[in-house]
Amino acid sequence: MVSFYELKAKKPSQDDYNFDQLKGKVVLVVNTASKCGYTPQFAELEELNKKYADQGLQILGFPCNQFAGQDPENDDKIGEFCQRNYGVTFPMMAKSDVNGSNTNEVFQFLKKEKSGILGTEMIKWNFTKFLVDKNGKVIERYGSNTKPSAIAPTIEKLLAQ
Repeated sequence: MVSFYELKAKKPSQDDYNFDQLKGKVVLVVNTASKCGYTPQFAELEELNKKYADQGLQILGFPCNQFAGQDPENDDKIGEFCQRNYGVTFPMMAKSDVNGSNTNEVFQFLKKEKSGILGTEMIKWNFTKFLVDKNGKVIERYGSNTKPSAIAPTIEKLLAQ
């Protein structure tokens, strides 16, 4: 089976973002949308980024338009929106699918490692979050309702290990 560090994702530039650069970091992967009721979570994600990035946290945003068409813009406009409205400085990947036959390889991996309620792998909505430890093990999957600030204590524990 492929390890977390063998994965890659497309950046808005269409260059590869190789996950081998994440070795030794705690990683929070989030499928995002800019026109969703959960969109304000970008502010808390950026707060976590500012607080923990220099301790080894890496947040990765994956824009997705699969849920009620809530991220219809192109990658450049999504990036501008996130920066302008929420000051996002963590990397945002190119827009991609998190469910279905075109699911990006990152979410294929994460969903296999940590299924949701009743064992379903499907992502139910925007702002599903996956927390990965410093060894590339998927520790937890959080639903849209879980605020990023609620994950902070677990992030702190993982950073201290």
